[in-house]
Amino acid sequence: MQLSFFLVACTFKFDKVTDFAGGTNFVVLAVMTFLVSQTFQARQIIVTVFIIVWGLRLSGYLLYRIIKIGEDNRFDDKRENCLKFAGFWIFQAIWVFTVSLPVIFVNAEGSAVTTNYITPQDIVGFFLFGFGLVIETVADIQKFNFRNNSANKGKWCDTGLWHFSRHPNYFGEILIWIGIFLISTSILESGQWTAVLSPLFTMTILLFLSGIPLLEKNADKRYRSNESYLSYKKKTSPLILLLPACYGILPLCIKCTFCCEFPLYNHLSEETMTIRSDSQQEPITNQPETKNA
Repeated sequence: MQLSFFLVACTFKFDKVTDFAGGTNFVVLAVMTFLVSQTFQARQIIVTVFIIVWGLRLSGYLLYRIIKIGEDNRFDDKRENCLKFAGFWIFQAIWVFTVSLPVIFVNAEGSAVTTNYITPQDIVGFFLFGFGLVIETVADIQKFNFRNNSANKGKWCDTGLWHFSRHPNYFGEILIWIGIFLISTSILESGQWTAVLSPLFTMTILLFLSGIPLLEKNADKRYRSNESYLSYKKKTSPLILLLPACYGILPLCIKCTFCCEFPLYNHLSEETMTIRSDSQQEPITNQPETKNA
């Protein structure tokens, strides 16, 4: 499936199918493994429906967003290089397979007879998945509406869930795959505990690779001269939903250890991070950046 979409994207230099291919690939894999097993146990039905809802929602949203945007700037340095572009699609195939491991094991024929009743970890997993899906969906809608408002051009999103987290959609995504993994623990046998790679892989990508680090770097570069942004970054959790008044007073070591405020998210110089106390200017709000920003 990834190869087919890659051929289309590479031939026509077409960015619009990339995220759609990734999201729908999860759905195809979940449905195929569900149908192949022919056991149709309750846990298998629930997990497959969960992935269908999550995958279609996310891929549909990303497809609509890229149609509105036009081009995906992640591929500006890869679009003309077939090998680099192919590397991304190979990685996406590995991502889909690795993150889908709990679903594959749950839908396997043998899992239907391992534990055919609802367990406590199932219930916790159901809750985490549902909670994560709501957070991710609401965060995506809020940010999309914010960016679609011409009055917000040049601003960063700090409304709704984005007031309590700088990346609430990623928080929801991580909860979703922790939930799916917990559900799978009800049936996992010794050789199947590789399913833990699903939430670990998700967290690694979002926390340390192409997720938060890239977005934080871009935001710091764009708004580093805006004191209101510096205040927002200091008081707002990077991932977990927390009250700014509580998060802002925490020591940096606590933020780093328990709230994922890692040093690689900071691309501001010490001079920029220090808000001038003797400034005679009016307080700066979330306004479009100036030419100097």
